[in-house]
Amino acid sequence: MSIFERMNKGKMDQPTNQDEDDNKPLFLDNNLEQLKERIGVSSDVIIRQIRFGKNRSLRAAIVYIDGLADKKSIQQNILDPLMLEIKGTELEELISLENNPLQLLKESILTAGDIQDIGNLNELFEHLLSGYAILLIDQSAVGLAFGLNESKERAVSEPTTQTVVRGPKEVFSESIATNIVLIRKKIKDSRLQVENQSAGKVTNISLAIIYIRGLVEENLIQEIRNRIKKIDLSGVLEGGMIEESIQDKKFTPFPTMYNSERPDVIAAGLLEGRVAILVDGTPFVLLVPAIFSQFMQSPEDYYQRFDIGSIIRFMRYIGLLLALFGPAIYVAITTFHSELIPYPLLLNLARQHEGVPLPTLGEALLMLLMFEILREAGIRMPRVVGQAVSIVGAVVIGQAAVEAGIVTAAVVIVISGTAISSFIIPSSNMEIAIRILRVIFMLLSGIFGLIGVMIGVIALVLHLCSLRSFGVPYMTPFSPFIKAGQKDAFIRLPLTPTNKEFKE
Repeated sequence: MSIFERMNKGKMDQPTNQDEDDNKPLFLDNNLEQLKERIGVSSDVIIRQIRFGKNRSLRAAIVYIDGLADKKSIQQNILDPLMLEIKGTELEELISLENNPLQLLKESILTAGDIQDIGNLNELFEHLLSGYAILLIDQSAVGLAFGLNESKERAVSEPTTQTVVRGPKEVFSESIATNIVLIRKKIKDSRLQVENQSAGKVTNISLAIIYIRGLVEENLIQEIRNRIKKIDLSGVLEGGMIEESIQDKKFTPFPTMYNSERPDVIAAGLLEGRVAILVDGTPFVLLVPAIFSQFMQSPEDYYQRFDIGSIIRFMRYIGLLLALFGPAIYVAITTFHSELIPYPLLLNLARQHEGVPLPTLGEALLMLLMFEILREAGIRMPRVVGQAVSIVGAVVIGQAAVEAGIVTAAVVIVISGTAISSFIIPSSNMEIAIRILRVIFMLLSGIFGLIGVMIGVIALVLHLCSLRSFGVPYMTPFSPFIKAGQKDAFIRLPLTPTNKEFKE
């Protein structure tokens, strides 16, 4: 059982007596005791008790977590106004407004920009653990939460997984606030909407749903809200966990939600009427609904001339077919349909196979396994040596395997060629799906020949046509066929106004 399964099934999710206290009003002494009891002996939780007013008769406490809240901002926006600026203020003046000093403090004294009312312990802990500073005043049933988060985040850098030759060189960071700003820099329109959500019973991670009002159907927005609310996980640490929890169909190798680290890609999706889901703590943003052709597109297609972008995109589909069917067709022809091979080439292949102990299917599976191991090793190893190990390792092992008579040179060429072809696919999620299906097609071809390949193709087409992404057919605009969508499917025609009309 994984740690997340234990978290979901363990005592953390069981109802406790604390739930009854979470909705009780806030009063200073009682709530400080409950706060210390719930937090324990955590040294990073700072509780600063103060007195202010002319006669120092008003007791208060400031609670924050060291490292999440900015201590300098707390000093400037809370402590200085309370302890310095209102020394001469009469207590009667502070409590004159319906016996609620917090209202006057919020409107006239405290200088923080983001101030929110909190009415119970549940809201207190939610804001406290999110980096807010909490102000509690004695005999007041309401507290104040100050958005004085200390910003320690990675600077905006260049793309690492979705690189382009021509185009913007900025990517999202792990800060959800920074990511929202990057999107707003691309779309300067008042109809851009941001809705805040949260997920994870223990992690309580922040989410943001972003869309352009008037371009998106309201039922799609409501469906996304409902699915996020139904997420029943204690721990949510990355957007992939959100993706797995809210996707339409779980048992499929194909991704039904698009993700990108590039603000320009997400902005383009929003302009097409899609919805972005941002997760705090990850630089990858989810985009829904997603269709198959979307995973074969690169942002550079739209930054180059349409003819160059069309040629490159068409090459990707050729690479997709080679990566998926190349080894399977080679195994099927050499094993069952040798009459399709020209006689001189057939003699050459037969001479290469002399002394090789493995059948063609075994050779292909062995080389494919070694190539995948080298690929993963290159990713996990330090970046300085990872690329050298993967390239040199593939060359050395392939050459040694041929000279040792374990595999033939033709198999090495086919496997390496198809593996390289898979790198042309822009989306890593789609590329992983092709790698999985490549093995399945190889097994079908090794057992049934080209008939097995055709059976696999029929099953694959049926599976793709059955997929949905938030109600949208996955193979749009191919199935169902949409004539207007063909101008940006296999190729890209010159740019024309294609956006949906805004709904008034």
